[in-house]
Amino acid sequence: MHPADQSPLGKTSEYSGIYTPSLLYPIPRQPIWEGLGLDPERLPFNGADVWNSYEVSWLTPSGKPDVAAVEFVFPLTPGARIVESKSFKLYLNSLNQTVFSDRAELLRTMESDLSVTAQAPVMVRLMDMHRLQLLGIARLPGESLDGMDVDIDTYEYDPGLLKLAARGGLVRETLNSNLLKSNCPVTGQPDWASVMISYAGPALDRASVLRYLVSFRQHADFHEQCVERIFLDLHRVLGEGCELSVYARYLRRGGLDINPWRSTQPGMPDNLRLARQ
Repeated sequence: MHPADQSPLGKTSEYSGIYTPSLLYPIPRQPIWEGLGLDPERLPFNGADVWNSYEVSWLTPSGKPDVAAVEFVFPLTPGARIVESKSFKLYLNSLNQTVFSDRAELLRTMESDLSVTAQAPVMVRLMDMHRLQLLGIARLPGESLDGMDVDIDTYEYDPGLLKLAARGGLVRETLNSNLLKSNCPVTGQPDWASVMISYAGPALDRASVLRYLVSFRQHADFHEQCVERIFLDLHRVLGEGCELSVYARYLRRGGLDINPWRSTQPGMPDNLRLARQ
């Protein structure tokens, strides 16, 4: 049984407009990490999951609706949990007919509810429409792999496709692709993403990286686990001592986009809203 089988995902749900924090459905990260062969107490990466919602609305004390785009940052800590995305959508919709005294109260409420559900401190930032417009549309740094003329015939996840470049030497480079696609493990719906790979170490064979990314096309996994697989597979090929960051920007569904980042380095990635997002 998949950890999300008992969640609202893939099921008909009623939408409540009244604040209902119990709608949030947690999924433990530990079994998923253990399934990847990882010790949750000694993860080989730093990271965070950056979520953005563009469908957040509530009522002011006068009864007038207000709206905002909201950024949520979920940290990676032992014992932390993922919030299942449909339950997150249902929770956010439960704010629609709920009165909050001001934005600060709304912010505190969401931070508290999500931190309890995730069992880790979740950071929340509200952006009004003017701020969102000023941010505009960004692009992933690095060189795109998508224009390469390569033959591809593997659409099932295959880490064996990755290899180092012949006589490539040591490099520091950033690559990106818009061709990442995986599938929801519960509903089978396609999940589309752009991905950035930044590394320092022995040069990767770029054609092999593109073939490898395309091999996720029929793979069923959550966004977070796809990015963790990519990080782990690249790290094995590059070897100990390499620097590596993998950052995927998934297209939104139900007003939410999920953007996992995993890295050998500390810090946080820029929250870059891409054209497809």
